[in-house]
Amino acid sequence: MTVEPLAASTSETAKLRETGGPLLQTENLTIRFGGLTALDNVNVAVARGQVRAIIGPNGAGKSTFFNCVTGVLRPSSGRVLLNGNDIAGLPPDRISQKGIARSYQITNLLPNATVLENVRIAAQSRRHRWSMVTHYRSYRDIVDKAEAALSAVGLLGKAYELAANLSHGEQRTLEIAVAMATDPQLLCLDEPTAGMSAAETRETVALVRRIAEHLTILIVEHDMEVVMGLANRITVLHYGRVLAEGTPSEIQQNPRVLEVYLKT
Repeated sequence: MTVEPLAASTSETAKLRETGGPLLQTENLTIRFGGLTALDNVNVAVARGQVRAIIGPNGAGKSTFFNCVTGVLRPSSGRVLLNGNDIAGLPPDRISQKGIARSYQITNLLPNATVLENVRIAAQSRRHRWSMVTHYRSYRDIVDKAEAALSAVGLLGKAYELAANLSHGEQRTLEIAVAMATDPQLLCLDEPTAGMSAAETRETVALVRRIAEHLTILIVEHDMEVVMGLANRITVLHYGRVLAEGTPSEIQQNPRVLEVYLKT
């Protein structure tokens, strides 16, 4: 499978969107599990409108970083700033409310609910006043938002199918629709092409590119072809520390990265 580099990764549009300061920033982010330091003073700044990839060998701290940013794990020390506000240690639902959405490496859907219901529940979570005894179709704006999210990812035609009946690639796409229905500022994608066929991977790459026109994206992905084709900027973790950071071309030519990760 061949993935073309993200068109105009340094385009004027991207530059304009990146001038407002970082949307997400970690300062000396550290997390320890007993005697193991999984993240060690990690400093990362993700500009608005950027597609930032986090890569590294197994055990480098990628998933731990994601889990700290999205509230699954509480840092031992350091800060996680979203729009300049520290969100470190907040529970996942509070962080979601503040504008961070994520997909998971293992599909995290309601399999016996329809495709539309999965997305509708996510959209409804953003409504502060709604009644459990009122049929959800009374909230036309919620249904409209859910349908718009499904249309954006190409699943509107399967709105009334059970999520369990979708293919693996379609389920991963549905997860992205669920995340988008929460109106995030930052979309965190954890291994979005894991287990996909070459055709499904191409479709997912194309989808992420479309989403990236309007959203800031943080992605963890093992497929280096996908990473190099999607990311504006890449952060390489190694043993819980930032080993290198730069554009895809800079990372591909970095001797330390080649030695410890790319193995070339």
